[in-house]
Amino acid sequence: MKVAVLVKQTPDTAELPKVSAEDVRSGKVKATMVINPWDEFAAEEAILLGDRYDVDSVAISMGSPDAVDALKHALAMGVGAAALVDSSDISGGDMWTTSSALAAAVKAEGAELVITGKQSVDDNSGAVYAGVAAKLGWPLVSAVTKVVDISNGQITVERMVEGAQETISVSLPAVISVVKEINEPRYPSFMGIRKAAKANIPVTPAANLGVASGSGKTQWTNIRKPEERKTKCVIIDGATVEEKAAKLVDALMAEKVI
Repeated sequence: MKVAVLVKQTPDTAELPKVSAEDVRSGKVKATMVINPWDEFAAEEAILLGDRYDVDSVAISMGSPDAVDALKHALAMGVGAAALVDSSDISGGDMWTTSSALAAAVKAEGAELVITGKQSVDDNSGAVYAGVAAKLGWPLVSAVTKVVDISNGQITVERMVEGAQETISVSLPAVISVVKEINEPRYPSFMGIRKAAKANIPVTPAANLGVASGSGKTQWTNIRKPEERKTKCVIIDGATVEEKAAKLVDALMAEKVI
């Protein structure tokens, strides 16, 4: 059995971006890029499942060639292999495009279980894993706090629901998203870092997975400023509070507010 971990490279939220005068002129801000923190919990769970069951693990990411750094972090933690979907030639894409490419990569790897983090710290949508499950046609379980068992073609997990915890079993293959309560991600070891640094990570252009440029379903066709709303301030005068209140009511009725 093979487990695929979906990871993303995101800005380091623990570090303030360094902004120079040149960055201001160019309109670009440089940020330190790291593995998405939520994805570390998914990577750790894949490693733990490898200890508990006879499973192999592979980390998959979609992004520019620089995204291999996030994959190398997963390898340094102990994930068995990694693969990058190169999105350099993709324009006009959206989360559905990303989901389509990642789903195709999961199929190519022959994985039977996909583990993802809760969301990414840059767009916070928490929607890509749902798109991956939809493209694959696999059952999806979100907010997983514990993998109870994998046997007889099923995975049993505990998940968080509103004000409670529930245990649920679904047939494999499946997609699960995990939350921080599931484990404590390990720090990469020195030997793991050295091994990851030397790793040759295969790169597949998104087009080779059937994802074409401009394949996004979200299209921005008419972006404009909203019309200016002109307002004025009216001071209600009166000799008494009652008179002021009566004038206010008349004004609100005239404007059809009440």
